[in-house]
Parts: sequence; structure tokens; C-alpha cells
Amino acid sequence: MNLVGVTSCPTGIAHTYMAAEALEQAARDAGHEMVVETQGSAGSTPLDQATIDAADAVILAHGLEVKDKDRFAGKPTVDVDVKQGIARAPELIAEAVALAEAAATGATGAPGDSGTTDVGPLSFVGVTSCPTGIAHTYMAAEALEQAARDAGHEMVVETQGSAGSTPLDQATIDAADAVILAHGLEVKDKDRFAGKPTVDVDVKQGIARAPELITEAVALVRSARAGAEGADGERGRGSELAGAGAGSSTATTPTPGATAARATPPRSSERPATVGTGTKVRQWLMTGVSYMIPFVAAGGILIALGFMLAQVVGGETGAIDVANNYSLVHEDGTTNIVANFDPTDGMQWAALLFLIGSTSFGFLVPILSGYIAYGIADRPGLVPGIVGGMIASTIGAGFLGGIATGFIAGFVARWIAGWKVHKGVRGVMPVVVIPLLSTLITGGLMILLLGRPIAALMTWMNDALNGMSGANAVLLGAILGLMMGFDLGGPVNKTAYTFATAGLAAAGDMPLRIMACVMAAGMVAPLAMAAATAIRPKVFSPAERENGRAAWLLGASFISEGAIPFAAADPVRVIAASLVGSGVTGALVMAFGSTLRAPHGGIWVVPLMGHPLMFLLAVVIGAALMAAVVLLLKSSSRPATV
Repeated sequence: MNLVGVTSCPTGIAHTYMAAEALEQAARDAGHEMVVETQGSAGSTPLDQATIDAADAVILAHGLEVKDKDRFAGKPTVDVDVKQGIARAPELIAEAVALAEAAATGATGAPGDSGTTDVGPLSFVGVTSCPTGIAHTYMAAEALEQAARDAGHEMVVETQGSAGSTPLDQATIDAADAVILAHGLEVKDKDRFAGKPTVDVDVKQGIARAPELITEAVALVRSARAGAEGADGERGRGSELAGAGAGSSTATTPTPGATAARATPPRSSERPATVGTGTKVRQWLMTGVSYMIPFVAAGGILIALGFMLAQVVGGETGAIDVANNYSLVHEDGTTNIVANFDPTDGMQWAALLFLIGSTSFGFLVPILSGYIAYGIADRPGLVPGIVGGMIASTIGAGFLGGIATGFIAGFVARWIAGWKVHKGVRGVMPVVVIPLLSTLITGGLMILLLGRPIAALMTWMNDALNGMSGANAVLLGAILGLMMGFDLGGPVNKTAYTFATAGLAAAGDMPLRIMACVMAAGMVAPLAMAAATAIRPKVFSPAERENGRAAWLLGASFISEGAIPFAAADPVRVIAASLVGSGVTGALVMAFGSTLRAPHGGIWVVPLMGHPLMFLLAVVIGAALMAAVVLLLKSSSRPATV
């Protein structure tokens, strides 16, 4: 087949040319021809229109908006990030060929052959997940289900999010024609979908490219059915030549769902099983963070409510009194509210809220550690991870110690679980041997070797943060704001958010200022894009205007992902403006001294903030600045089609 493609990346240097070379080589290896246009920093030579017209399919592997994309209109197209062009070149070639074959079959097949021309309404199932299990998970699920409905198909998606998941019924999976996995973490119980035509992509692709993923799944079903029907025909002819053959060789007419389920498609859209080490480490770390966040949310909000009530009832020193004078056990100089709770005393109600919240905060490091280990070793990692995290918390090693024990526990548990033991011992391995040995090794390393240096590092970090003031604090706020605005829910954004939430358990005022800074900066991009679409709707497409209306609520609720559709369509201008607005907001919040104990919530947790009006002012300034920059940049180029 003849294929054409375009590659590009933000810098226009390495990834652009590496992806082009990888795709051309993969096409040659598969017996096809491919010509790639590199839209790089050295300029580009556009593909000849005759070459495009003669092509059977197109592969776009890009990090920037493709120039003159209309040239490829009507061609079967695989559209992915430029990094996919490097890492998954053979699979992308296979996808493109499958789409081209499906398109050719649909154009030339016999009118009555529903197996190869008109597949009719199909049933899809899917799974979505993201590292934090909050926004991307549910946005991708909604986008895929809506795209399936728009195309006349049915789809049911299992969301493996922070709120837990309800597994798809096996009967629903068995009846499905194809599977779409859009995930940022490893899919749980992936074997359920074995044998199904599968599209396997990153969760962000599920949001930005939902209609294209549905099209890819349809193409895989067509290809699977065509292959199954061809195989059935060959079996039938073989049976006739051989006389009375075995019953299993007789051609049958299967139901559509069964055909797709039984037949492995000749070409799969599934990515390689191997994942880069850096990606794995990030996934394991974010697994721990995603389980930790609910404890942070519950504890932070309860503590903030307790302080608010204490200040109302006890005056300016109420918050200090609640923190120092009440406890859950008998201690000299404190009131034990378990034994002596007085429902008529407002300070004791404030203490109740504070102590419950503090208890929730006490689980931060153990849960972080335990679920990092769980991500690495599954259930065998939980016990050593949680115990190691508790040891780290007790000796003052904080979240750095929790991260260390999580990785140690996970790898030790996975190593022990892989031992080849006598079958008589296998039964006690998961309940005795693995937790016993892995907990001993993890705890011993933390207490005897790693605990003191990590605790010293944490003490130094906390002292350095709390000692920041003036220009240093504002600079820190600007950096965190830039990180939040850079990739809108991606790894850099999540790094800043994790830094802020993990610090909430530390003492001092600076961790609370960091949390307020991160939340404010994360609200800017969606609010700015919502405002921009309202102010100058003609420079946005109809789909972007619709996304703009939804972005008001998403931004107000601190869901940065509300700006992703805009960044996906126009990454350079939107991300550049986002960096400006988010960076300014982060610096302003730090300068204003706003504080926040809640790790999420946006405007809904404003009553729990210190200096809330200044917080809101910083958000408004950043959003207005970003909206102005976006509109200025877009006005300098041709407007979107109305």
C-alpha cells in the first residue's frame, strides 16, 4: 500500500525526524511504501498533491497543529502524538493498513454483504483510567460514549477511577464487537477482553480523539469479520474436498458479536505490552497519590472547618486552643473528648472536627506508600508498603520516606512472590511468607539505614519552605503556576499538585500557601478559555464554543482538564497563554499570602481559605490575562471555521 504522513514536535528537532524515520522504516518492513512530510525547525517540503491523492491512508504523528490538514480530507487517517510515532511505528502502520482495507472493502463490497460492507450498529465496551482517577477518567468515558452514540453505535465504559469502579458484566463483554482502552494506569483484569478487536491508547486520546477511536474500532471489526468469513469459506471448501469432515470444519454463520469476539483481527490497534521505565515509575507513584488524595481531602476540610468553628467560638486564639488542648486519649493538660465530650461546648465540637481530620491526615504517608507498593506488586505489596509508610511517618521521614518505602516494599514483595517454591508452601506464601519477609526487609531498611537521612532531608525542606519570604516565595509561586499551566493535567501538572498535597501534612504556613497557589493556577486555563469563547466566539469552532460553556464549571471546580480540548486543537497558542496566566496567578497568590488546607474543590472551598478575596482576585487576573493572550494570538492567524 501507499501511505503518506506528517510528523512535527514543539521544538521541531529530534522527535519530528525520529518519528518520520521510524514510520518509513516500519512501512518498508511491512512491504508498503510511505512518504513523510517533516514539519520541523528546518522548514518542510510539502507533499505533492498527486502523492497524497494516490495514498491509501495517512498517518499524522504530531506535537503541533498539522499545517494544511485539509489536504488529507477523505483519507483513512491515524492521528497520534509524535511520541507514538517513534514508540509504536509498526502498530501505526498496521492501523493505517487496516483502516485502508476497511475503507476499500466498504467501497467495493457486494451490497448485500453486511459482514464486510455495512457493519450496522455495533456494541463496544471500554475502560478509562488516569493517574489521579478524577477528571480524565470520566471525561474520556463520556467522550467515548457520546462519540459512539453519534456514530449510531452503543458503548458501555468501565471507569476505573478514584471513586471505585463497577466492573463490566462478562455477558456485556462477550456480546461486544470491540474494545477501547483509554488509560493512564494499567487496566485491571485486562484478560477479560482477550480475543476482542482492541484499540489501546492513552487516556488523553480518549478525550481528544473519541470519534477517531470509534472509527478505528469499527475498522477493526470489519477486518475481523472479513478474516473470519474468509477463514470460514476456506474451511467449507476444504470440507467439500475432503468429503465428510469433522463438524468443527463446517462453515457457520455466526452472530456479529460472536464473530468479532472469536476472530482476532489481522491487525491490532493495541500498543506493545512493554512500557518505558519512566512511564511505569510515574504510574506507580500516581497510583499511590490517587489513593492518598481522598484522605487529604477529608482531613484537610475537617481541620479547616474545625479551625473556623474554633475562631467563631473561641476568638483569635481558638484555633491554637483546639490544636493544643484536646485529644482522643488521656494526656496531662488536655481534655479527652472521648470520655468528656460536652455537646453544649462549641470548642469541643471544633475539637471533634479537628481531631477526626488530623487522624485522616495521619494516614497520608502509609496510604501513599502502601498503594505505590500495590501498583508494583499488587496485593502482596500492601502490607509492607503500609507498614513501611507508618514507620516513615513515625520517624519524621514524611512523604519522601513514604515514597521510598513504597518502592522498596513493592519490589521486595514482587521479588519474593516470584520465588519458585514447593507446592506445599504455595498456599502460605501470600498470607505468611510474603508479608512477613517483605515487611521485615522494608521496615528494617527504613529504621536502620534510610530513616535518619530522609528525615533530615525532610526537616531541611520544611525549614527552607517555611523560611521563604518576599521575592523567593513569589518565585516559587510562579514556578508552581507555570507547572500547573504547562500540560493541564499531565505529568508536570501532577508533579506540582503532588508536591502541594503531600506537603499539607507538614507543619508551618508555607505548605498551605503552596496548596492555594497550585489550586488557583490550576483553575486559570479552563476559566480563561471559557471567557475567551464568550468574548470572541467567531475565532473558535462550534465544538470549542460548546466546550467553553462547560469549562466555566470545570475551571471553577479546579479541573484543569477542562482546557484540554482547546490545547489539543491549538497547542502552541493555548499552552503559551496558559503559562502566562497560570504563572502570574501562582505568583500573586503567594504574594497575597492566601492559604488552603483542602486539596481540591476550587471556589467551593473558598470559605476554608485564608485571604479568600485575594485568592479570587489572583484567579481573575490570571484568567483575564490568559484570555487576552489567547485572543491576541488567535486574531493574528486565520479564524476558525464557523
